[in-house]
Amino acid sequence: MVVKPQRLQNIPPYLFHEINKKKQALEEQGVQVIDLGIGCPDLPTPKHIVERLKSEMDDPNNFKYPGYSGCEELREAVAHFYKERFDVSLDVAGEIVALIGSKEGIGHFISAVIDPGDIVLVPDPGYPVYRAATYLADGVPYSMPLLKENGFLPDFSSLPADVVHKAKLMFLNYPGNPTAAIADEHFFREAVAFAKQNGIIIAHDAAYQMVTFDGYKAPSILQVEGAKEVAVEFGSLSKTYNMTGWRLGYATGNKEALALLSIVKSNMDTSQFLPIQKAGATALLSDQRCVAEYNLIYQERQAAMIAALQDIGINTEAPKGSFFIWAPVPSGYTSGEFASKVLEEAGVIVTPGTAFGEYGEGYFRISLSVPTNKLLEAAYRMKTKLAVCR
Repeated sequence: MVVKPQRLQNIPPYLFHEINKKKQALEEQGVQVIDLGIGCPDLPTPKHIVERLKSEMDDPNNFKYPGYSGCEELREAVAHFYKERFDVSLDVAGEIVALIGSKEGIGHFISAVIDPGDIVLVPDPGYPVYRAATYLADGVPYSMPLLKENGFLPDFSSLPADVVHKAKLMFLNYPGNPTAAIADEHFFREAVAFAKQNGIIIAHDAAYQMVTFDGYKAPSILQVEGAKEVAVEFGSLSKTYNMTGWRLGYATGNKEALALLSIVKSNMDTSQFLPIQKAGATALLSDQRCVAEYNLIYQERQAAMIAALQDIGINTEAPKGSFFIWAPVPSGYTSGEFASKVLEEAGVIVTPGTAFGEYGEGYFRISLSVPTNKLLEAAYRMKTKLAVCR
């Protein structure tokens, strides 16, 4: 008989897996479900990236084991990208590690830098992997509330002294998932100062760093003076270049922390397939016009959906980053009740805010990863089939 280990007792089934099962059940009943839940881009990977992958598939040398930290071409491309985008210089040998997607890197990073019983400060609401991977590493997650009145930024001064004393690692994520909030360099300076003062490592999840609108340019935490002493930033090619299934990302920043991550990774994996890494290098070294074009599409979708939501009585501001809308639940419903009602009666999947933590109550998340006509159809179904918004 197999007994579930204690550290797995605290981890619920992955929400999007559960939502997908409900979706399949409805589709088997003939319902045409519109999925605004999971953040998986529907736009194609840009052609020049795909072509690089194809060309590299003809080279038999690419079918060998890659280097554990990633191929040099990819790491050099990351360094070039950081210099061009943020004016941040990175040591290719020690300050960049290739990842099999940033999700994998985040999970392994926690195991690399904490001991059992150490506290990990996690944003709430926040990406569920931060909390789940902390449990898997026998750590103790502690919620940092992200409140609307604070711009969905954590208030470091409100954290209890005994918690801060035991904390080893802190996660930040801007532009944010699920809140779509943004952070400026002033906030990152505060975060770096707080981390230095209390001996805490910062892990900044920058998966949506390039998905921005209205001329807004998201900063890197590594732009802050002294950030490399305490911070590691996780980048992803998934959202920027619509490469979710390719599984490619990178970690940059503090050498000592990345060396620990490399120890874990070299014992657990052998990095990503070389043709994918080299195609990723092409993505980072390109002129980024494809990113700007895709961001315009997301911005058009965002404007259309926000207007449609306002028409049914749900008011929310247009975010400057990510491809999510974080909207308030209509009065009279919890987040979970509203999401269930929308799915069962309108055939539309939205993600309840509580999927991202207790402070997500009162909100739901919409992903803009479907065409505008589908977004508008989803809003129309909500308006015509539900009484809660009228």
